[in-house]
Amino acid sequence: MLRVFKRIALGLVALIVVVAIALAVWEPLVAEEGKAPPVRSYDVEIVRDDFGVPHIFGKTDPDVAYGVAFAHAEDDFATLQEVAAMTRMRSGAMTGADGAKVDFAAHLLDIRGTVDRKYAQLPADIRALLDAYAAGLNHYADKHPDEVRLTGLFPLNGQDIAAGFALRSPFFFGLDSVLGALVEGNDLPIEGGPQLTGKEVARVTPIGPEPDMNGSNAFAVAPARSTDNVTRLISNSHQPWRGGVAWYELVVHSEEGWDFAGATFPGSPYPFLGHNKTLGWTNTVNRPDLIDVYKLELNDDKTQYKLDGKWRDLEARQVWLKVKVGPFTLPYPQTVYRSAHGPVILNAKGAFAIRYAGIDDLKMLEQYFRINKARNFDEWKAAMAIQGVPATNFIYADAAGNIAMAYNALFPARKPGADWRGVLPGNRSELIWHGHLPWGKVPLLVNPASGYIMNANNTPYVAAGPGDELEPEAFSPLMGIESDMTNRARQAIKLFEAAGQIDAATLERIKYDVGYDKSDYATGWIAALLAVEPEGDERITQAQALLRAWDWQMDGKGKGDALALMLMRPAMRQSYRRLPLPDAREELTAAIEHLTKHFQSLDPRLGTVLRLRQGTIDLPMDGGSDTLRAATLWDVDEKDGRFAVRHGDSFIQFVEWTADGAVSSRSIQPFGAATTRPDSPHYADQAKLFVEHKTKPVYFTRQQLMPHAKRRYRP
Repeated sequence: MLRVFKRIALGLVALIVVVAIALAVWEPLVAEEGKAPPVRSYDVEIVRDDFGVPHIFGKTDPDVAYGVAFAHAEDDFATLQEVAAMTRMRSGAMTGADGAKVDFAAHLLDIRGTVDRKYAQLPADIRALLDAYAAGLNHYADKHPDEVRLTGLFPLNGQDIAAGFALRSPFFFGLDSVLGALVEGNDLPIEGGPQLTGKEVARVTPIGPEPDMNGSNAFAVAPARSTDNVTRLISNSHQPWRGGVAWYELVVHSEEGWDFAGATFPGSPYPFLGHNKTLGWTNTVNRPDLIDVYKLELNDDKTQYKLDGKWRDLEARQVWLKVKVGPFTLPYPQTVYRSAHGPVILNAKGAFAIRYAGIDDLKMLEQYFRINKARNFDEWKAAMAIQGVPATNFIYADAAGNIAMAYNALFPARKPGADWRGVLPGNRSELIWHGHLPWGKVPLLVNPASGYIMNANNTPYVAAGPGDELEPEAFSPLMGIESDMTNRARQAIKLFEAAGQIDAATLERIKYDVGYDKSDYATGWIAALLAVEPEGDERITQAQALLRAWDWQMDGKGKGDALALMLMRPAMRQSYRRLPLPDAREELTAAIEHLTKHFQSLDPRLGTVLRLRQGTIDLPMDGGSDTLRAATLWDVDEKDGRFAVRHGDSFIQFVEWTADGAVSSRSIQPFGAATTRPDSPHYADQAKLFVEHKTKPVYFTRQQLMPHAKRRYRP
């Protein structure tokens, strides 16, 4: 009998070993095999300047795209692979549960279906660009197989790159919030207006800007408002400092006329913002209502929904998510649903369909490249009229002295007679829109008499000062344009209006301003904090004294800055989400506890608390949440209590065109060109300049670059 038990035990051990091995190796075996793009040779040279920024020279545009991919992989191949895994719905196999949520979203939105349906409709030159970018990534992977994180991830092709755009684009205007709320059965956030309720909103793992903190500043100044007849543009995006939507700086040149200096995200063959010889633009996140949710009427077995009085089959498809857990990858089945409206989520409250701007569309891939190559305002507007980018403001300037702001969005062509801000009835087909408003309906502010334009994630009806604004009455309420203001917008308008004629130094001071305007949520929040009854807690009395003495500047020079830093962020978050202010006593007590525990003081220096940290680099920061010098989100070090900023001012670029049309620019990043390569000299070589509000030159031409060339090579 003992011998039998031993055999059974050995058999179980063997079975466990077999299962363990299977769980460790099965995922690459069942994953769809990647297909390489058509074979062709690429003629490209990469030149690295003294800060490691890649300058990419190619004979053709695809040559340059190939070089963009290879250079970026040299600096951040780890992140590029995470983006690639998203496009192949293998994020969970690479990064675990959070990645599996992204894979679920990709299945739900039918991203690969969109690519299958629409990729062939893209112009041939765009497809060639995407294939070249994929080939550059494949080449790097072939040369560095030890860096590949997921078996079978390569090769990639142009369709894979396109899928990344289709997946990430709607998350820049809040689709993650809606999906997360529906999955959890919570109340919906509504963009373009107040929240439906004040409940907490659950989310899928964000793959666009971080939720609730989407930000950026943008400034353009016309020659008439300048002291020296110069046109100026400041790009001041607020993005995460690491990850899939962290900026990567580059300069590109092709003999086909593509010359551009700016920044891109991992997974893109071209810059998303910056300047060429004659024009430039930058972006800020806008918040129109671009997502509609419909409640469906299902039959008893939930296989059909009613539309126009008739039952229609609810499409259902089982998908297998792959979830990495330690050394194993576990299969996790899920069902994704779809109706005539779009993706459908079933929860305890019912079945809800979603329709969003840019659904089942890839035209953004063409629009971004066409505006890269535009040479004047008319060409730029013609490229914008392609209407592929579903959202984000564009702030524009050019060598001819034009400045403009396009409140860009694919506004759904909605019909009057329904509550488009609420949950719509899903049984009426006339509420399923099938197009968007034409470019001529998009709010566009051009050359205001004030001579300046700014946006800081606020309503487009405040952009150029009193008397020079777009009129709300000119635009349909069905467009869902937001009326929000931010502290950054209030400060910017106040500073511009007080500045008179503007030179470079004045504009720089506005950009790096760290003040709070004494209005809106900031004033109400401080009043609420000062109204908290101490109830015998002397620390509350001391904290309130510091807040009364605070000068409303987050510069690290006055009293109370660190305390105010901690307290303004939760208020800013609630204001941005259009929710009531947080509990004043709770937030005040939490700030007091933290400062007392880690700093033995309620008034440590701001720079002692707020830090830029990268490897061994550890530097003091200024700014805060919703200041023009933005330090929006941070990670708290549990050991020393300090805040390591991870989201806020990121890629900053100052661009100027002189009266004779000559362009020059300066830029800066929080870390450096190689943010995931600790052994690189460019891992954090820009950090000191960044915290000191300094910049470095952009060597836009080969003549400017070559005296600063540190490395030249062909991939």
